[in-house]
Amino acid sequence: MNPISVFIITKNEEDRIATIILACKEIADEIIVIDSGSSDKTTAIAESCGAKVVFNEWKGYGLQKIFGENLCRNNWVLNIDADEEISHELTQEIKSTFNQPIAENIAGFKVKIVNKFRFEKHPKKLAYFYNQLRLYRKDLAGFKDSSVHDSVVVRNKNNSKILQLKNIIFHQSFRDFKHWIDKINSYSSMQALDSFNKGRCPSYFKALFSPSMAFLKAYIIRRYFIYGIDGITYSYLYAFSRFVKIIKTREYFRAQELQKNSH
Repeated sequence: MNPISVFIITKNEEDRIATIILACKEIADEIIVIDSGSSDKTTAIAESCGAKVVFNEWKGYGLQKIFGENLCRNNWVLNIDADEEISHELTQEIKSTFNQPIAENIAGFKVKIVNKFRFEKHPKKLAYFYNQLRLYRKDLAGFKDSSVHDSVVVRNKNNSKILQLKNIIFHQSFRDFKHWIDKINSYSSMQALDSFNKGRCPSYFKALFSPSMAFLKAYIIRRYFIYGIDGITYSYLYAFSRFVKIIKTREYFRAQELQKNSH
């Protein structure tokens, strides 16, 4: 089997890191946890499960993952987030795929990351998913250095090929509503600063209509309607996250303007 390294970025994930690592051990001969300063038992649990734990100060999603992939000794690497879980079917598919020769022009495999909300043992049949390049050759692909958007890019698209894996990764981003709101607050602050640094100030029009459009996007396009009453709640929270990002971004620009006028 072609050797695979797995790397996982963490901070305060003691309640779920063991499950992730134990699932990864079926397909990887190296598992690295990059921790940005957990105050709970995340690092101790990870080490007890056989993972190598390395501290790296948080500088953003992309930079943290670049740090992780550079630590991996194997050329084939799989990135798993701490709020994700490899399905049993995907584990078997990866084993089968890597037990046979892989063409030299294959840069990696995309995997479907499927929403799984609290109280669900498995994602709903029509659950929203996004398709990402997560299992890849680090000599042909790697993460972008964006502080907010963590995505893998292929360095030579003309000569490299990306294949699709059939099975899925479960994604339970939020433990509960408090955790969801805390993440909205944290992530929207990073997004707002990123937009400010790029000179992108949202208009009044966007501030007024974006939340309503975001609600419809979540409820219809992301198919949150399949969750019944809960789906309406999820859609409101999705819309709230977009609204908070906008008002925080505008606040940066207003503060900048106030500082200019004071001189």
